[in-house]
Amino acid sequence: MSGRSRRAAPGPRAARPTVTVCRGCCCGTPKVPGLDHSAQLRELRQALDGTATVRVTNCLDVCERANTVVVQPSAEGRKRGGRPVWLGLVNDSEATTHITAWIKDDGPGLTDPPDILDLYTFSPSRRVRAELHEE
Repeated sequence: MSGRSRRAAPGPRAARPTVTVCRGCCCGTPKVPGLDHSAQLRELRQALDGTATVRVTNCLDVCERANTVVVQPSAEGRKRGGRPVWLGLVNDSEATTHITAWIKDDGPGLTDPPDILDLYTFSPSRRVRAELHEE
């Protein structure tokens, strides 16, 4: 297992969506070439400022899907059935743009993601999902 940092995760009642960006063992490193990882994180933070909480974690333990982003619904989105959406291979600015546009439109539970995000969506193991909520 990875050496992820342990910080309190937002509870299920978070007022706005939370975007967790993996920046550990493989995500955010030269192992994913041709991407300005700092610019990607900066773009997410700037585009979602005031709309979502963007946080960085050390490793989500799905290295084969680097770069990984998890979008957790707002309290209202969760109330309406929204669940965290795991996106892998987010290695181009176009994917980042689609993610931010979806979240600005309210994200999981409130707005369907653009069809293009189907290419990035995956389901991690139960163990990995549980550990995200333990942070």
